[in-house]
Amino acid sequence: MKRLIPLIALFALVSCQPKDPVEQRIDALLAQMTLAEKIGQMNQVSGGYQFIDQIAAGNIGSILNIVDPVEVNAVQKAAVEQSRLGIPLLVSRDVIHGFRTIFPIPLGMAATFNPEIVEKGARISAVEATASGIKWTFSPMLDIARDPRWGRIAEGSGEDTYLDCTMGVAMVKGYQGDDLSAPTSMAACIKHFVGYGAAEGGRDYNSTM
Repeated sequence: MKRLIPLIALFALVSCQPKDPVEQRIDALLAQMTLAEKIGQMNQVSGGYQFIDQIAAGNIGSILNIVDPVEVNAVQKAAVEQSRLGIPLLVSRDVIHGFRTIFPIPLGMAATFNPEIVEKGARISAVEATASGIKWTFSPMLDIARDPRWGRIAEGSGEDTYLDCTMGVAMVKGYQGDDLSAPTSMAACIKHFVGYGAAEGGRDYNSTM
């Protein structure tokens, strides 16, 4: 019980701290949103031009698989200038081993045992991708390969947990850079769910052991 008291006091202290301006803006925005708009922000689609009307209506929050800056700009304008609240789209893509400049697959990069090289490769990828309006990548993959038949081992760093973590950290640093507000900072997304790398029979989307 004595150990709990300081924790409770700390929690109470943190809870009472005033929110920073960003958090305040988020709260204010959420208070304005309808339930339909909140659901729309969780809706992700693959494509661009064909969804402009839905984007303008606030029914889509993120898109993936478009790389043409002109198309990205068009859908962003629909989101910012035509939707009721003007929330920008989150534009994403599987930038896992390069965008314009293609690097070895993550498994190959891991074989270098050189996180500095991996970080540099991710930084180049981020600079190129953000120039096309892509601000979110579905990488790094930190699943631990447990069956060589599993096709997605190409996306990861192999079967060693330490190496996988080390390369994952390097990729995140490279994608996001030193300043998250910088134009070339691209959000990293660590994937997938726990145990995904142990798919039965090496079959993707299968049950995991």
